[in-house]
Amino acid sequence: MSHYSTYNRLFTTLAVLLSFCATEAQNAPTQPRLVVNVMVDQLRSDYLEAFSPLFGERGFNRLMQDGCVYTQAEYPFAHPDRASSTACLHSGTVPYNNGIPAESWLDRQSLRPVFCVDDKNHSGLNTTESSSPVHLSVSTIGDELKVATEGRGIVISVSPFRDAAILSAGHAADACFWLNDHTGEWCSSSYYGEFPFWAQKYNRYQSLPDRINSIVWVPVNDIAGNFNYFISGSKKNSFTHRFKGDRAYSQFKTSGMLNEEVNRFALHSIASTGMGMDPITDMLSVTYYAGNFDHRSASECPMELQDTYVRLDSALGQLIDDVENKIGKGNALFVVTSTGYCNEPASSGLSRYRIPTGTFDMRRAEMLLNMYLIAVYGQGNWVESSLGNEIYLNLKYIEQRNVNLTELLEMSSAFLIQLTGVKDVYTSQRLSLGAWTPGISKLRNAYNPRRSGDIMIQIDPGWTISETNSTTPSKRNNISRESYLAFPLFIMGSNFVPRKIETPVTIDYVAPTVARVLRIRSPNGCGHPPLRQPHP
Repeated sequence: MSHYSTYNRLFTTLAVLLSFCATEAQNAPTQPRLVVNVMVDQLRSDYLEAFSPLFGERGFNRLMQDGCVYTQAEYPFAHPDRASSTACLHSGTVPYNNGIPAESWLDRQSLRPVFCVDDKNHSGLNTTESSSPVHLSVSTIGDELKVATEGRGIVISVSPFRDAAILSAGHAADACFWLNDHTGEWCSSSYYGEFPFWAQKYNRYQSLPDRINSIVWVPVNDIAGNFNYFISGSKKNSFTHRFKGDRAYSQFKTSGMLNEEVNRFALHSIASTGMGMDPITDMLSVTYYAGNFDHRSASECPMELQDTYVRLDSALGQLIDDVENKIGKGNALFVVTSTGYCNEPASSGLSRYRIPTGTFDMRRAEMLLNMYLIAVYGQGNWVESSLGNEIYLNLKYIEQRNVNLTELLEMSSAFLIQLTGVKDVYTSQRLSLGAWTPGISKLRNAYNPRRSGDIMIQIDPGWTISETNSTTPSKRNNISRESYLAFPLFIMGSNFVPRKIETPVTIDYVAPTVARVLRIRSPNGCGHPPLRQPHP
């Protein structure tokens, strides 16, 4: 074969390869300019389905049509709340690893409850609350984006709630905002630097306090006002709520009007910072609310709950439309999911229908256990305190008395299981060393060795835990339920194929999935692969 023929063949092969690579490059998915993470507090699939006749075409219906929808999303740990859910979504791992087992836990030194984002070393901006992500022990997807872009990617978190705002922002965010419960202004923490001028401008000229007296919450339209999903003996009347007095802002933050205010400030943040306007990916985290008004039950405020979902759908549609109008359709990735729990106040009606129920007093259980341990091991302060359904033992005293901790935990468990209303008792050693079962696995994932109690009491379904140490008043008398709570996960944009997927998926897979789309590292505590994108 001549040198000319060999050269010609090599040239042809090279041309084909270059053409193939050019075609692949054209077909390769582009990175989104903006990632919008939307966490909806207490969003439920059954309510989404029930109120869907009231929805428009730009919110949930659009996500159902244009997005990849996982219909059976869940959290891989027991008893999620807003803080632990937010930390899991953004870190891609469970409380055992990320350090956020709940909204509050007990500080063993002071024996006082610690809120999950409290940090006295960083003062509040427009608030007296001192906060930072100091207790979040791993990186978040926003942190990894900042590292990958050498700080050029903009990361901002906007939430009505302090815990969700900071845990969404992570360690490296440019800005983090939440609504002050007492003043209604948007506030932040000095941990994230100075309060931005554009946020000061919003508080000065568009603030909620200037509008709160004129806000009247009524059904968004006649259709929503007359629609009645809930089963009841009589039709519920419409409603009118105004927000006045000392509880004006705390009530507003549980109303259907809240999400409109979140949208106003979130969209102001995008416009003021230029998010999504250059090829470097930015990230906005937003928290909406879909819970009951004023922490009441659904039976007390059914029409308010319906209207909250209608307004939520509208706010979500507005957010999607405004983002795409600003940065171009197809340039944003939207992730929408729920916190995966529902605050349900205690009900006095169960006993009337002979349904097993009762109230389990944690303070009484704590005192009885200490009396029992005194009878077994002698006089002493064996139990330090309790919080939620967890009991904290006096570990230093137990060590000083040379008492075998394993034996004491086993005896404590055997004693507590005899109390009326107790379904099971889990000790720290049982969770750490016990044989694997699905139930034990979820409880272990919810447990954090540094912050959780030494004994976890699982009460019977239908019973109420009464405890006084909680930093969240609405949780002091919540009813226990073990029924499955379904909620969805929507992912729309960045070549995600519109598809409805009924295979169960856990939320800790979201962070590595977003990381793959952005071509960056997953958060450093995340051990899962990305979700596989379905193909057409």
